[in-house]
Amino acid sequence: MIDAYVKDHLHGRLRRDRKVLLWKLDGLSDYDARRPLTATGTNLLGLVKHVATVEARYFGEVFGRPSPERLPRWQDSDGSDLWAAEDETRDQIVGLYRRTWEHSDATIGALALDAPGHVPWWPEPHAGTNLFAVMVHVLGESIRHAGHADILREGLDGRTGLRPEHETRIDEEARAAYRARIEQAARPAASAVSSPSRSFVISMDAGAPPAGEGDRPRS
Repeated sequence: MIDAYVKDHLHGRLRRDRKVLLWKLDGLSDYDARRPLTATGTNLLGLVKHVATVEARYFGEVFGRPSPERLPRWQDSDGSDLWAAEDETRDQIVGLYRRTWEHSDATIGALALDAPGHVPWWPEPHAGTNLFAVMVHVLGESIRHAGHADILREGLDGRTGLRPEHETRIDEEARAAYRARIEQAARPAASAVSSPSRSFVISMDAGAPPAGEGDRPRS
């Protein structure tokens, strides 16, 4: 009984966050949906394309149930799943995502939580896995990128939220006042920076990966 509850709960959350991610495209021009909105190129339509690819792989080949979609080999991953090419339309990418839901849902429905899987792009000895672990992983990816999308959308036109039915009218005056309170509370910290703090930052940077290595979302 607990397995059925866990599977239904995780699956329900996954379905919810899929819809959230797509909603972040609602009402945007094609340019705003596609254009890079951070220094590392993160963009809304690219997030949808990326999460579609993640789902297709994890609920596909990991369990010997390859996606019917045409996907590049995982060994050939070059970051092109993170943005829309000129010849790719929004409808094509959204359609890919929706069709991937169907294939993923079929895998989730057909297998038990302890059904074994193998993730060839995970290092040994972690490549062996099961449906429960993969559901948690994909849900985490979906939540993470839905959060990215929420922030990107706020930066474009101020719209935020988890569900369209809970969206409220933007009160610019209230938002500005709230932001000012936070800025006022943070301001004293600007003059409290000391040499030890700077030394700590330098020491942390010394052990960081090479520039660019952590720039793009990984799955």
